[in-house]
Amino acid sequence: MRKGVKVALVGGVFAVMVGGAGYGAYNLVNGVTGGGSASSSGPEAVKTGPPTDKETAETAGKFLAAWAKGDADEASTYTNNAEVASLLLTGYREDAHLTKVKLTPGKATGARVPFSVEATVSYEGKTKPFAYESELTVVRGVTTGRALVDWDASVVHPDLEDGDTLQTGEAAAPPIEAVDRHGEVLDKKDHPSLGPVLDQLRAKYGDTAGGTPGVELYVQHETEEEGTETLLTLAKGKAGQLETTLSAPAQKAAEKAVAAYPESSVVAVQPSSGEILAVANHRADQFNAAFEGKMAPGSTMKIVSAAMLIDKGVTRASGPAPCPKTAVWQSHRIENLPGLAPNENATLADSFARSCNTAFVKLVDEEGITDESLTEEAQNRFGLGLDWKAGVRTVDGTVPASPGPDRASNMIGQGQVQLNPLNLASVTATAITGTFRQPVVVAQGMDDRELARADGLPASTVQQLRQMMNRTAVSGSGARAMSKLSGNIGAKTGSAEVDGQAKPNSWFTGYRGDVAAAAVAEEGGHGGDTAGPIVAAVLAAGS
Repeated sequence: MRKGVKVALVGGVFAVMVGGAGYGAYNLVNGVTGGGSASSSGPEAVKTGPPTDKETAETAGKFLAAWAKGDADEASTYTNNAEVASLLLTGYREDAHLTKVKLTPGKATGARVPFSVEATVSYEGKTKPFAYESELTVVRGVTTGRALVDWDASVVHPDLEDGDTLQTGEAAAPPIEAVDRHGEVLDKKDHPSLGPVLDQLRAKYGDTAGGTPGVELYVQHETEEEGTETLLTLAKGKAGQLETTLSAPAQKAAEKAVAAYPESSVVAVQPSSGEILAVANHRADQFNAAFEGKMAPGSTMKIVSAAMLIDKGVTRASGPAPCPKTAVWQSHRIENLPGLAPNENATLADSFARSCNTAFVKLVDEEGITDESLTEEAQNRFGLGLDWKAGVRTVDGTVPASPGPDRASNMIGQGQVQLNPLNLASVTATAITGTFRQPVVVAQGMDDRELARADGLPASTVQQLRQMMNRTAVSGSGARAMSKLSGNIGAKTGSAEVDGQAKPNSWFTGYRGDVAAAAVAEEGGHGGDTAGPIVAAVLAAGS
């Protein structure tokens, strides 16, 4: 053991005392159980199985002690990825300028050891304390059998991902003061869901918004597109003002709406312009699923599927779309949601409003419908699958040409179709205006970027889609969620089955006047039950 580090077991408490000026002493509390021992007559056998409590305590203690002393090389030897760990831990001291590090473990839960960090950031005469919580996990080395820290960048700081680094110095971009469409300042404190959006806006537009950079401790993400994330400000810069398309009232409503449902996301757009009014997420992983998620949208996809059937001349809103109990396409059996009564005399408007799966599956083999038909409709009419440039990072939807059973599954938003709430809100906006306007969060004139373009929909198709969506909102599957809204309204529900989940993902999209919104709640059940109230709350707030 290195000089200056003492390890002792006293009364069931594993104590690690770290020598060296400026570094803290701490205790690691852990129950100690027995471990295997080598035979005296032969080489020591490689241990297997989970680390014992004693091994977890010893490994965590030695790793944290070496890190606290600033010895990155030694600390990395207690991990299962020494090379990568050494680089990040070296940068902790040399690039992030973090000194006087004190690490205080909490009570271990199995192999997981939480710990708190207290340190000092010092840069060019500027000094500030910095504290946060993190955790590590101890695992058994595959080849050595040693108990080792399972290396992940998040051990160093919970906001770090693989490839990220910590830096202290002049900020990578000047700060911005983002304002909404009414001139109200938007900040992370009042609008926590805007955190990743504001970070990306700063990275992209900070240099042109007129501000000057300050001195910060920040996360440098692996790609320039992801930008940086400020953790601590040592000296404030001057913020430049950046106008966005967002609406503070809509954003507040969106934040409040998703707060009531875990793992949920919502987006609102203005159909007449394509401008994004609000984006909110309530997720444990802090991922901006509203813009960047990729999930099966369930029956909300029937907006695009119905448009395709109308545009191809297969049927009309008032035309036949029988709703049998089950339907089979290429040996793939598809059923409706429980409780939906069959109706062999149903029209497309009937089956759309009741969200009948089998009606759409039965029409998938009509003359003129091919594996590419839905893909072409999604891309050429609704702008899905194109290279959207919203001003921040987004995913623009996937509707691939799918042979075999997936041709039918895609029609009802399963199979290989993947969307997010931004895509779906845009689909609704296109459906009710007939024009695809690529969603944006800052005006195109800010940087003259080229926006995605699509042909849009024929006026007759628009009229029929509005009729069907209005019926869904007034007397169909979306009526309960939309019941408190008046005026020009429409909706579509969706429930997407996901392997391994007890309940389907809840999807809902709707419009009211010149606002269209879409939401998803993972394992939220029926579309109208969870995602529906979220959308209704945002629509009620307006723009």
